[in-house]
Parts: sequence; structure tokens; C-alpha cells
Amino acid sequence: MLQDSYIRDNREQVLERLAVKNFKQPLLVDEIIQLDEKRRLTQNQMDGVSAQANTAAKQIGELMRAGKKDEAEAVKATTGAFKSEVQTLGEQLAAIEEELYQKQVLLPNLPHASVPKGLTPEENEVVLTNGAIPELPANALPHWELAAKYKLIDFELGVKITGAGFPVYTGKGAKLQRALINFFIDEAEKAGYNEVSVPLMVNEASGFGTGQLPDKEGQMYFVGIDNLYLIPTAEVPITNLYRDVILKADDLPIKNCGHTPCFRREAGSYGAHVRGLNRLHQFDKVEIVQVVNPETSYDVLEQMSGHVQGLLQKLGLPYRVLRLCGGDMGFASALTYDMETWSAAQQRWLEVSSVSNFETFQSNRLKLRFRNAEGKTQLAHTLNGSALALPRIVATLLENNQTEKGVKIPEVLVPYTKFEWID
Repeated sequence: MLQDSYIRDNREQVLERLAVKNFKQPLLVDEIIQLDEKRRLTQNQMDGVSAQANTAAKQIGELMRAGKKDEAEAVKATTGAFKSEVQTLGEQLAAIEEELYQKQVLLPNLPHASVPKGLTPEENEVVLTNGAIPELPANALPHWELAAKYKLIDFELGVKITGAGFPVYTGKGAKLQRALINFFIDEAEKAGYNEVSVPLMVNEASGFGTGQLPDKEGQMYFVGIDNLYLIPTAEVPITNLYRDVILKADDLPIKNCGHTPCFRREAGSYGAHVRGLNRLHQFDKVEIVQVVNPETSYDVLEQMSGHVQGLLQKLGLPYRVLRLCGGDMGFASALTYDMETWSAAQQRWLEVSSVSNFETFQSNRLKLRFRNAEGKTQLAHTLNGSALALPRIVATLLENNQTEKGVKIPEVLVPYTKFEWID
């Protein structure tokens, strides 16, 4: 959530950056500024009347001590009006603050100055490309056929048990999942991240804190009887560990990682491009999350991007890094890099990771602060990244490494899988 003072003091810049993000309600900015002004005026009025009431109370005490009871009673008669006015102004202030809040939560984060304009994924900026594109024989199979051939994943059994988008992993397919999770966690720990195991359901306050609510409410699975949400990413519970917390400057940076299943309704996703592992309702992911000093957050973003790229390099997967354009960015992000791997059998790029800097957008919602060198509290910056999401990694590993003999397991994974081939 953007800070009131920043919106008020930087109206033109806010409107300019929101336009880059293709925000459709620019008039909302002026409505927020007007309500903020009304809120401050009402607060000043209430403070003024409260000061008058306090002065009157002090005067009553002094008159009573001086034996001037009649004069004290006369002053006391005026205090009722003060109390009534304070109550009325307090009710008005609460209503204004609620209206202001309801409008503030509709504003997305402002994109960083480096974010390119654009509306669609085709307008994202390719930052770099790494690795050779593999050339497969004409009879190469897509991952869903390889999964069936080697009995790795049963999509139909998942439909029977739950529904489409909930695959069942079997045999070496299940072992490959576990191997990737352990590899990603081990690599994160080597990079200084502390592993945490967090709940798979969160309350509304947690969903709001990281920006999924109200923006992504329709994409989240809701457990109505308990008013809880299944997590769409471990980012939500891991970042919320620090909701309503004031950290010390020496605590920063905080680096956490965690593996969780993720649950996404993916409403409206149909067609050949979502076949197999390309888009699921439940999938496993290792997430890296940092809470940092604002002065370092963009250096940290590059470090996190480098960490994800290192994983892809170790797996031997060709990839490219995209800087997302304004229209393709998430609601809460100030700058996002997407990492995509090349699917040799499908002949297209598949997104496998997003790494984002949220600046103070999440921390303002979370009330996540730290005491700076001067001892004053200020909002921290939060960042997160997929390191990595498994489904499309598995898809590209199977497709890109298929041979006549079977599917070759990357050398770095063999200590985890305990086998070199899927055959």
C-alpha cells in the first residue's frame, strides 16, 4: 500500500508511474488526496476540541482548589459540549479513514523507473539469454507423453481424485520432485537463507499484508467455514512472519527460504498452452524471501536473480531473463524479473521463476519496520523469488534431456535422485 504522504507530495509522479502500469482509475489518486486532506482537517479539529476540553478540566480543578465552586460548576457545564463534539468528530474521522482505506487498497504499487511501458507479455524486455537451445530429433515427445511413457505422472488419476490440474507423481517422477526440492533448499542454504516450514493456509490479514487480497481473491482457494485461504505461494506466510514487527537495523538483511505446495485456481486458463505441467492448480515450489534496508534492495534484487540463474545453469537448462513491462507486472511489485526456460519439444519459453522487489508496498501493509541508525522507525523493503517452481522445470528437464536410451538426469541431481536415467 502506498503511503499517504508520498501520494500527497508526489501526485504527478504517482500518476505518471501508474500510467506505466496501465492503471485504469487515475481519478482515484485525487480522491485519495482529497480524503487524506479531509482526514487531517478532521483530526486537527478533534485535537483542538480535545485540547479545549483538557484546558477546561484543568481550570475546573484550579477553581475547586481555590474554593470557587460556582465558577467551577459554570465551566463544568461547558465540558459536556466538548465531549459531544469530540465524539461526533471521532465518528466522522473513523468514517473518513475507512473510506480512505477502501480506496487506498485499490492502488497498485508504483513501477520502478526502469520498468518499460507495455501491456502484454510480448512487450517485456529481454535482459539476457543463456545456454544453447537443444536440438531434438523429429520424434521427440512433449513432457506429458514422456511422463506417460515412463510412468512418472498420472494426470487422469489426479482428475479422478480431485480434478484437472492436480497430478499424481509416481515412481521416479515422485523421486525427481523430492530431489529438486532438496537441491533447491540446499542451494538456498548455501546462499545464506534460513529454511522455515510454514502453514499452508493463511488468514485474511496475511493475504492482505503481501498484496494477494483483495487483488487476487478470485484466484485463491477459500476455506469458507474457517475464513482461511490456501496459499498461492510461500511468499505469503514467510513474509507475514514479520507482520507488526519492529526490527533492529542489525537484523537486516533477513533471508528465509521454504518449500511448500502452492494452490492457485487459475480461473480462465484453457487451451493447449496449459497442457501437462504447464499450468496446475497445485504444485511445489521453493521460495526465497528477503527483508532488507531500502538502501540495498535493488542490489539484493540482482543477487536474487543471480541465485535463480545459478540454479538453472547447474541444471543445464537454457534460459532467458525478462524485465516485465508495466502492464504485465503484479499488483504489489515495483520491479519483476521473470526467468524462462526453453521447452525443446514444445518449442517455446516457459516461465519458471519470478523475482520481485516490492519496496515498501508490502511492509506498509504489514507494518514491518526497523530502527535506522538515528533510532527512528522506517519501513523495510521486501523481496521474494521462486527458486524454483517445479512443474515447468520438470517439463523442460524431461523434454530437453530425452534420448533414445531414456531421459538423462542432470549430474547435479544424481546425488539426490540416486539414479542417472529415467528409462
